[in-house]
Amino acid sequence: MTKTITVNGKIEKVPSQVGLIELLTLQDIDVETVKGIAVAVNEKIVRRTDWANTPLVGGERVEIVTARQGG
Repeated sequence: MTKTITVNGKIEKVPSQVGLIELLTLQDIDVETVKGIAVAVNEKIVRRTDWANTPLVGGERVEIVTARQGG
């Protein structure tokens, strides 16, 4: 079974058991070492400490923002 989630404006089908931390892993984000990213689910920022406990039921809009240096 799958569910649909919008990630950075792109609609994606993911396995039904996927929560936020698994979604980040599917996006090739090493959740153990990555720095400089922020994640929002349905326009609400999710603290890094809550990533593992944030379920996704389907239909959510997830935004993953990466900080970059430069000017």
